[in-house]
Amino acid sequence: MIRVQPTAALRVDFARWAVAQTPKVRTVSPSDFAVPAYLFTHMPEPLLLGALVDGRQYVPVEDEPGEPAELLGVATPEGLTALVHETPGEPLPPLPDSGYGPDAVPLPKPERQLAATSPAAVEAAMTAAVVAVELAAANEETRGRSDSSPEVGPPYACASCPRTFTTQRGRDTHRRHVHPEA
Repeated sequence: MIRVQPTAALRVDFARWAVAQTPKVRTVSPSDFAVPAYLFTHMPEPLLLGALVDGRQYVPVEDEPGEPAELLGVATPEGLTALVHETPGEPLPPLPDSGYGPDAVPLPKPERQLAATSPAAVEAAMTAAVVAVELAAANEETRGRSDSSPEVGPPYACASCPRTFTTQRGRDTHRRHVHPEA
């Protein structure tokens, strides 16, 4: 939980936002709210302006894009070398032998390189997706087997309703919560 103390002027608006969440964001003191971390990243920033977040002043992040830093060179043990400007998709120049360690083993040269949009790569990805869907369906079918199936484990049926459970503990917890009078 992240403890947020909104400014006095925004406390009512913050409270309106807090009770509109599911589950509601609760207070932890007369002026502090306990906001779950997953929800904090999605809350409206105007509500946080001037607020104390975990005891520190909230500082908004400036998202204004600036000029990207210009890379002028690469630092090497020999000094600064200029970057090689190549066209995208073209292989880089070979690394000098001094760039490899003493026990380095060269990788085998690929016979051909496939682009991500080549028909063969797309077909391989589609085949993998179909296999994944078929495996998911087989898993669902395994879960839906009859109670006599030995792979699922012994079924534990609730005496008060048609539900079955894979563990005795699950069935007993269900009975206590759903059928306390039984």
